[in-house]
Amino acid sequence: MPSRVQHEPQASRFRLEVQGQSAILDYRMVEGRMHLVHTVVPEALRNQGLAAELTEAALAHARAQGLKVVPACSYAAAFLQRHPEYATLVAASGH
Repeated sequence: MPSRVQHEPQASRFRLEVQGQSAILDYRMVEGRMHLVHTVVPEALRNQGLAAELTEAALAHARAQGLKVVPACSYAAAFLQRHPEYATLVAASGH
């Protein structure tokens, strides 16, 4: 199934439009690493797995581009702890 997530590189974000509302994962590129800095899901859309869908899309993009990620937002950090299959994408601390 194709992803519903749209990558908006000019805005440094991944966006998912559902029921006329947007769920967003913001990132920043710093020294060649993708810092996942903020995930926002409107209250009406919570508990539907949208934050996970956004995070998976961001991680797939990082993998395809050969980027390492820095989970700067608490959701991304928790997601990566729950999904060790993405461990190779996480930038080493201090590097």
